[in-house]
Amino acid sequence: MTASVTIGEFSRLTHLSVKTLHHYHEIGLLAPARIDASSGYRRYETAQVPIAQLIRRLRDLQMPLAQVRAVVEAPDVQTRDQTLRLHLDQMERELAQTRDVVASLRSMLTLPMAELAVEYRFMPAFRAYSVTDRVERDTISEWCESTFGLLGEIAGMHGITATAGATYSDEFFTEEVGEVVGFLPVAPDQPAIDRVGLVDLPAGFFAITMYEGPFTDFDRVYGALGSHVAEYCEVAPGPIRELYVVGPGDVVDESQFRTEICWPIQRIPTLKG
Repeated sequence: MTASVTIGEFSRLTHLSVKTLHHYHEIGLLAPARIDASSGYRRYETAQVPIAQLIRRLRDLQMPLAQVRAVVEAPDVQTRDQTLRLHLDQMERELAQTRDVVASLRSMLTLPMAELAVEYRFMPAFRAYSVTDRVERDTISEWCESTFGLLGEIAGMHGITATAGATYSDEFFTEEVGEVVGFLPVAPDQPAIDRVGLVDLPAGFFAITMYEGPFTDFDRVYGALGSHVAEYCEVAPGPIRELYVVGPGDVVDESQFRTEICWPIQRIPTLKG
């Protein structure tokens, strides 16, 4: 038999404060079973305790209220469980990112930056299959996963073995949103195909360093290479290029990633030793 309790008693049963219960009532997430017409007192049924406990746990997991509502109001168990799985997957990704940042911070505190090896290279112009978008910095990982998954699929279908890469506009760094071009070099006479564009990347001189490891510490290598260019070279206009010599599509272990960062310069400098 379901018993009726006051809001104070329900608060003790569920470990949700009266203030929180008032808020959940106001937004329609957890309404009392009935409200006394004369006094306005709220009363809850003990059958609502499991629902309140579920809501509290979901909020402890920092699930947004809109998603909590979707779970609570799910029409069936399968829909509810799918919503929960999506949130848990997102939390696992965030935890992995947190671990990577913590490891990076420990590395900065304990390990000095290795001496940067920089080479200067002239890259001839070339044609490439491309995916071009205006991308926000916060979504670049998802964009790269989608883009290079597509380019990798096309490379396999057409027997293309060239190294894929991307160009990043200045605005991508300065405004946190800007043009990014994912590219896959092809032969000059390669025909156009569906799903991707064709782009001709211009020739140019570049200061290049090879970065080995996960993308977490990319900014440190950018900082070191950019500082080298500022000290020894004359910067040329144009986007920075990245060449993914060994990337996520090649290996699972992020420590094995190999990425060439290519900084555009006017000419190969003459360094005095």
